[in-house]
Amino acid sequence: MRLSGCLYQYFYEYLPQIKGTSEHSIKVYQQTFYLLLHFLAEFNSIKIKSLKIEHLTTGAILSFLHYLETDRKNAVQTRNNRLAAIKSLAKMIRFMHKDKKHIAEAILTIPQKRAQQKLMGFLYPEEIMKVFNAVDLKKKGGVRDFTILHLLYDSGARANEIAALELDYFDPANETIAVLGKGNRYRLINLWQKTASLISDYVTNHRIDPVRLFAHRLFINQRKRELTRHGINRICKKYLAKALPPKRLKNLSPVHCFRHSCAVNMLISGSPVSDIKNRLGHQSVESTVIYLQLDLSRKRSIQKKFMEYTECKNPDPEGQALDYPYKGISLPCLLRRQG
Repeated sequence: MRLSGCLYQYFYEYLPQIKGTSEHSIKVYQQTFYLLLHFLAEFNSIKIKSLKIEHLTTGAILSFLHYLETDRKNAVQTRNNRLAAIKSLAKMIRFMHKDKKHIAEAILTIPQKRAQQKLMGFLYPEEIMKVFNAVDLKKKGGVRDFTILHLLYDSGARANEIAALELDYFDPANETIAVLGKGNRYRLINLWQKTASLISDYVTNHRIDPVRLFAHRLFINQRKRELTRHGINRICKKYLAKALPPKRLKNLSPVHCFRHSCAVNMLISGSPVSDIKNRLGHQSVESTVIYLQLDLSRKRSIQKKFMEYTECKNPDPEGQALDYPYKGISLPCLLRRQG
């Protein structure tokens, strides 16, 4: 059987119909097999259309993984992600093509490569306040950015999850928001009063009228289109650079540091691991227990003061700076309710 036909079946039948894989994940997998097909064609000195399932040997795949690390300078984590995609194809072959089961089984025995554990970059409450204070609410898009930063820290959502939010996902009456995560699974998140009020104010008074195609999206960019995950990444990077020194930024992923910070905040508050897992949308509790390795006892008093801020729903009605009880930091007042 030709490999091209197998991949067509994989992308148009197995992933979307049998497994229900998200569109985003399918696009990521497509990039992996684009690289693999070109590598296998050169590796075997044949044209791509002549490749067969039999060309998926362990030797060829190991050479491909080595090529990713040496020629393309991919990190070990990226290399492992590419291998996971190839193993996903192998599972389909084992399931739908019994006569090629031996090929699939050989691929599935290829081990993941051990990688050095990166430092988990997160922000302390005082740093979060500095990031919030870095937003100029008088500038165009300032209120939107301020709202996104609060939502990222409160919900622990990923950048693509924030970008995919729709207007009807937010329930202001119950102060909840539905987030569509990995595996097309929704999770309902209870928001702080502060975050819910910010979203309501943004939608009512500051959201740009989008073009009709993106009318359902919650966050809109200056071009009146949906805000993408890349746009959210730029927003986070912008305000982190304004608030923190360059040395501090080295171990921080612009968006993911808010996600880690959310988990750390819940841990300090005494939330069980199961609650942290559900809020972050982890598929396995193993992804959540890494936060238990942190010693955060000395930060509990700071976190308590920060929580007092999150529970403040209506700041100074005159629109002056809100005095926040931490080292004199002043937080600009946002919620100037119209009428």
